Amino acid sequence: MTIPFSILDLARVTEGHTIAQSFDDCVSTAQKAEQLGYKRVWYAEHHNMVSVASSATSVLIAHIATQTKTIRVGSGGVMLPNHSPLTIAEQFGTLATLHPGRIDLGLGRAPGGDRNVIRALRKDAQKAANRFPQDVMELLSYLDEPGGQLNDTGVRAIPGEGTQVPVWILGSSLFGAQLAAHLGLPYAFASHFAPQHVLEAAQTYRRDFKPSKYLDKPYFMMACNVFAADTEEEAQFHFTTLLQAFIGIITNQRGLIPAPVENFEVPAELGPHLESMLQCSAVGTAEQVAEQLSQFQRELSPDEYIISMPFYDQAARLKSMELTMGIRETLGA
Repeated sequence: MTIPFSILDLARVTEGHTIAQSFDDCVSTAQKAEQLGYKRVWYAEHHNMVSVASSATSVLIAHIATQTKTIRVGSGGVMLPNHSPLTIAEQFGTLATLHPGRIDLGLGRAPGGDRNVIRALRKDAQKAANRFPQDVMELLSYLDEPGGQLNDTGVRAIPGEGTQVPVWILGSSLFGAQLAAHLGLPYAFASHFAPQHVLEAAQTYRRDFKPSKYLDKPYFMMACNVFAADTEEEAQFHFTTLLQAFIGIITNQRGLIPAPVENFEVPAELGPHLESMLQCSAVGTAEQVAEQLSQFQRELSPDEYIISMPFYDQAARLKSMELTMGIRETLGA
């Protein structure tokens, strides 16, 4: 069985381009992914970031779903503490009714922004995060069949009930792994930017997994950055876009997604931090990417890869998607 590949897209806003252009790129990325056989494309909720335009996640999912035909479309993820479970059940119930069998609902526990965002959202971040397990259970109840035993709130999500939209737990720590295992839900780890605990999280999830009405065995998805090109030099050139973006995160100088730079050098004092954050990255020719992904496969045995390709140039991204899908058969399962 060949391991599935999927796409994580944050609707990146690049220097010299508009948000409207980023949405157009999202459409062409999803359509190319569908053509090539990627399983799903997900969008992530972030706020107050000029480089990320996927803040109204369910709205963007709706747009992409209407521009595609078969690929699954979903959230990677919706930050549930920012919303009521009922609201998300209604939104994704609507999406699932409009696009049957194609909608995923990945849930995160972080706010998706800084303290100013939390204040603007009118939320108590700590209380909301502490309530996350209960909110996930409530959300599951709203998506259950009418009259299901899960729902004792006296409130029905219409639309929503009976849609049983697949719910995933997302995370970058052991908390999400433990919750997904306890609830018997699929689990996705954000190793494309926070890989430090991915091995321990995968082991914890698989060890503690309890079969449920949703899954009879663990299903672990690993996120990684992939920059594939015809030559290693070209791939490394495009990878400088991500290096610059992550340096901006480390130094708190965030901006639009920058153009790649020839002969880019990472500041020596930032090198170890950057290397730690980007451990789960595969950069190079198709053969080199296959070798790097095969190593992840040997070490972590993910059931699926969700791939982040934050290129500056859209044509280069589409080429990378094509090259990457071309090596999928070599990984095994």
